[in-house]
Amino acid sequence: MMIRGTTRVFGIFGHPVDHSLSPLMHNAAFRGLGMDAVYVPFAVAPVRLGEAVAALRALRIAGVNVTIPHKETVLAYLDEVDAAARLIGAVNTVHNRDGYLVGYNTDGTGLIRSLAADLAFDPAGKRVLLLGAGGASRAALVALAETGAAWIGVANRTRPKAENLVAEFRDHFPGTDFAVLDLAASALAVVCPSVNLLLNGTSIGLKGEVFDALPWQQLDRAAVVCDIVYRSPDTPLVMTARSRGHRATGGLGMLIAQGEAAFRIWTGQEPPAGVMRQALAR
Repeated sequence: MMIRGTTRVFGIFGHPVDHSLSPLMHNAAFRGLGMDAVYVPFAVAPVRLGEAVAALRALRIAGVNVTIPHKETVLAYLDEVDAAARLIGAVNTVHNRDGYLVGYNTDGTGLIRSLAADLAFDPAGKRVLLLGAGGASRAALVALAETGAAWIGVANRTRPKAENLVAEFRDHFPGTDFAVLDLAASALAVVCPSVNLLLNGTSIGLKGEVFDALPWQQLDRAAVVCDIVYRSPDTPLVMTARSRGHRATGGLGMLIAQGEAAFRIWTGQEPPAGVMRQALAR
């Protein structure tokens, strides 16, 4: 890759950010299209976020992804935030349009595309059991409801947090029924027989932890399982689901799909098919 004065610069803001797989994916896509562009990681401490966002304009950086811990706080520094990102309350993609900064959230799009590609699953009219009520679960809930999920049950260790999440969106999505559940085997066993998708939106599994509260024997064998957590090898949740005959996928597909969506926003072009996934496989 030859860096020159005409090279467009993209990147990712995070803290820490050295573990990010995004540079591998996007640089592979740039090479695949022969684009004069480069994607680099920027370690941005929380207290320097405002300065870093201002630098996008000063340095004419064309766009960045935004990851932990900046997804919510970055909204205050942008000129415009699209409707989906505003609803979710988080931005993971910023596009610099000649100094005018627009924020997007491609996590929801990434989830829906991953469900379709990796599990052949369409949430429309389906029943979803969502584990967790944090930022990842919030984006997932919005995406699933927008796609027409018939029922979403939110189970969280801290019940008031799940209640607040559901209360915020119940009126916004009248076509979806919502429920709040305790993250306990007895509570989950009641709904598992009718669930079509079990979705983990918590960080449990990132370090190999196991969900103790899941009543696997009650989950319909036709139900599919998605773990937003990306871990290699797969998380215990994904491995257990597959061992019990369920179709299951980890967070890799979502990571790739949200990256592809960001690429389209920045460049107006489709990334080469399969190139981002192949880059991560290597």
